[in-house]
Amino acid sequence: MDGRAVAPGAGTVLNALASGTGSAFAIDIDTTATVELHPESPIDGHIVDVPDGDTTLIETCLERTLERYGTEALLERDIDPERVGGQVTTESTIPLAAGLKSSSAAANATVLATLDALDLAEDVDRLEACRLGVEAAREAGVTVTGAFDDASASMLGGVTITDNTEDELLAREAVDWHVAVYTPPVQAFSADADVDACRKIADTAAVVAELALDGRYTEAMTINGFAFCGALGCSPEPMLEALPDAAGVSLSGTGPSYVAVGDQDALEGVYERWAARPGTARLLETRTDGARTG
Repeated sequence: MDGRAVAPGAGTVLNALASGTGSAFAIDIDTTATVELHPESPIDGHIVDVPDGDTTLIETCLERTLERYGTEALLERDIDPERVGGQVTTESTIPLAAGLKSSSAAANATVLATLDALDLAEDVDRLEACRLGVEAAREAGVTVTGAFDDASASMLGGVTITDNTEDELLAREAVDWHVAVYTPPVQAFSADADVDACRKIADTAAVVAELALDGRYTEAMTINGFAFCGALGCSPEPMLEALPDAAGVSLSGTGPSYVAVGDQDALEGVYERWAARPGTARLLETRTDGARTG
């Protein structure tokens, strides 16, 4: 029983660490998960090109998906669900610990690939599959908030606004933006973020949430970016370099990446300035189709 799924990464409009409300948008870098289910097999994970990578998240996603959805499907095939395990392998173009939602993409892809292996991918609601991955991420300790904002953007595509305290989708809209991304040559793990510092800017985050819910995403993300650069001690210089051209720019997640959105011609100037910095610069586009199987 084999399954495969692909889920995109995302950039930030509003970081949920300050108030529990978050917003993110899907971009065209992604993680692919392949799952093989076997009787009498342990649950085992592997990350391509990262031999020492922590596989706890993807293994937890596989295990929890089997527990929640596998029993009936396996019994229909005369297979004892208590004896079934499997292997999950992920391969990604999303840099790890870079603020571009690699964990959310890996969780979504693994859950959907497991459902695909069970022939249930079309039967399970995408938001419920997303919530299962969020639960696994909390259990694995890779996120403070559960990152339902990031996960929903990756799963559904477009830009989403969520209440991460309730795992509730508040709004979703398809957006057609070109995106510039700058990733410095460092890593920042979301679980290590200074939550107390972020909560000090909760009033600012509330203003950002109002702007986002009003559809003013580019203004929202720019305010978010400056506020969280201050709270997390990240440099605002890449944002200032982008603002002559970008419609909106923000620190993505807890960093270290920055994302800028706008029209293609304007973002080429942003890309050139960011490409001159140490690290990696990319020109991408938004994704409206979200995660998919096959």
